[in-house]
Amino acid sequence: MTSLTDWLLDSDPALRWQVERDLLHLPEEVWVATRAKVATEGFGALVLAKQDPDGQWAGGAFVPSDYDWYGPEPQPWTATTWTLNDLRDWGLDASALAGTAEKIAANSRWEYDSLPYWGGEVDCCINSWTLSNGLWLGADVDGIVDWFLAHRMVDGGWNCEWVNGSTRSSFHSTLNTLKGLLDYERVTGDRERVREARRAGEEYLLARGLFRRLSTGEPVAPFALNLAYPFRWKYSVLNAARYFRAATIHDGTAPDERMADAIEEIRAVRQPDGTWLQGELQPGRVWLDVDVPEGERSKWLTFHATTVLEWWDSSRH
Repeated sequence: MTSLTDWLLDSDPALRWQVERDLLHLPEEVWVATRAKVATEGFGALVLAKQDPDGQWAGGAFVPSDYDWYGPEPQPWTATTWTLNDLRDWGLDASALAGTAEKIAANSRWEYDSLPYWGGEVDCCINSWTLSNGLWLGADVDGIVDWFLAHRMVDGGWNCEWVNGSTRSSFHSTLNTLKGLLDYERVTGDRERVREARRAGEEYLLARGLFRRLSTGEPVAPFALNLAYPFRWKYSVLNAARYFRAATIHDGTAPDERMADAIEEIRAVRQPDGTWLQGELQPGRVWLDVDVPEGERSKWLTFHATTVLEWWDSSRH
């Protein structure tokens, strides 16, 4: 493990502080000091420098202002929402973005119907990220919580395609929504408001073992077993297991046994040297490459998979 953690520590502060906290369990003052460097070094500093004067990135809410929806270019990952997601996930302190919430409120509108940014729009995943980012930056996003409670599917989850008539939940949409609701609980301390909805969404995934069809027990689709970082909007058993690790720590509960097969799918692709290889990535414009190409040893996947397995295995002793 020593050589593995040394390899993980030789990384950007955005990852290194998490390795120090979650794998090495170093004293708080150590990883807090490393985390502070996210604002001034490496990935965080570079992306902060790309911010527009109006508070946005790449001139747009969900896509850059110059993006052609009907052109051949894949979905870009440089606009405001995706950039805020990255900075938040990397552990940037909100103080580094002082005034950004207000600038975005004044200047950013969703590409869908030009709706106000912090009010959210009609897509579950987008609204979840907006909820989490708003909580982080101190914006008023309380109405988005009510929106989620009103847009639950009868099977317990959510689906971004509800606006097109879908009545069945989606793995992707449900997981992304759960992340936002968990952030709401953690930031506000208001468990009662969303507890039932969060439990129902978790049950939707757990009843399916995190990757199987409820009807047949077969894997839902190849995406569920494709482990790739950045996760962005895509579902995978690792992305889901990360959520359940965070949720059980927050709730003070043990892991659900119905996750066992999914955990073993993650374990099965660990390499002999203890690393995980990068899976199929989502193409698209980025500010910078934060991880390796497909097929190479991924520090981010290795970190996340290792922490998930340690969490799971420790509950067995």
